[in-house]
Amino acid sequence: MKKVHALAVMASIGACTQASAVDLKAGDWTVNVGGIVNAYYTGVSCSGDAVGGLALGGRALGCGGEDHRTTIGNGLLPSGLVTSVSSTQGGFDVTAKIGIYVATATDSAIAQNSTVDVRQAFFTFGRADLGTFKLGRDYGIFGANAILNDMTLVGAGAPVQATQRGRVTLGHIGAGYSYLGTYGQIVYSTPKNDAGIGFDFGVMSPVSDTPVIAGPRYSTRSSPQVQARLSFAQDGFKAWLGAKTQRFETQTPGASDLTMNGFEAGASYQLGAAGLLVNAQTGRALGILSDADQGDVRSKNFLVQGTFKTTDALKLGLSWGRSANDDNTVGTGGLKSNANLTAGAYYALNSAITLVAEVGQTRSKGFGGATARMNGGSVGGIIFF
Repeated sequence: MKKVHALAVMASIGACTQASAVDLKAGDWTVNVGGIVNAYYTGVSCSGDAVGGLALGGRALGCGGEDHRTTIGNGLLPSGLVTSVSSTQGGFDVTAKIGIYVATATDSAIAQNSTVDVRQAFFTFGRADLGTFKLGRDYGIFGANAILNDMTLVGAGAPVQATQRGRVTLGHIGAGYSYLGTYGQIVYSTPKNDAGIGFDFGVMSPVSDTPVIAGPRYSTRSSPQVQARLSFAQDGFKAWLGAKTQRFETQTPGASDLTMNGFEAGASYQLGAAGLLVNAQTGRALGILSDADQGDVRSKNFLVQGTFKTTDALKLGLSWGRSANDDNTVGTGGLKSNANLTAGAYYALNSAITLVAEVGQTRSKGFGGATARMNGGSVGGIIFF
């Protein structure tokens, strides 16, 4: 058995928890088998007006069309099995990883839960003096630090019922930051220098817009999506600057093409038992659940979080996030903003299992003045193995 960080389980998505995995030797290769299983009882109640678009606090999404609803399903992370291999070949450190993920909750007691999500299938090679190249399918660079450092990553955050059944809850996705997405990609990461500075640059397979409330309005062009991040880490302090861009071609005669541009800045600081996180995003066509899912609209995302470890096992935290559209365009469906406040307690039962209890409120506002509110709570746990 080998102790590994949860980041090794989820690659670009991880948690501040240690986990055990099985290592097998096969010639020059080490084969690692691990994974994640989690389940949370979530209960929500919704009130207020009908707010259009992707209003996470409204009845349609927040409560799955009801005034009250409960689910026992995944939190922000899915359950999954992750297999990786590593070796040194010809002077290069080589790894490969495949992650297969599945949801816990469905609306049927007899239907097969056979839909799987292969979010990760990539390999890397590199050297300490050269840096690392990654090729395959994995999470994006833009927005990764926000979700990686979100305390609700090992919990539920906003327990949106419309997404939890068949998938996952949203944490602060759409109410603090845009989802980082999964892409076919080629990424180069420089070695961290003595000052703790690193740079990641990636070209991603271009994606189409995937609007939830209307039909597709754009198609991809031949040029790839580009993402980049400059990061700094030293003595408990981390800071980062990120950007991404992609050109979309309109499918509506007479309408203009769309260029998605996103910018991000954030920092975190861990001082003993106390931790602080701040992250801000702004741009055009950032989307809520996926790139350009609201079309041509400028938006802003902001997340602030404070945590404190009262003991070696128990961490308490409070996080608040808001995502706001600047303009009332067709793609917003009238949605002006989503905001979520979550208070959580995270107890490390042992090195593998974390028990979680969270309460929170998600508010949605429309440009016309309508407001909706979802009150929710979750209790459950997660195991990294």
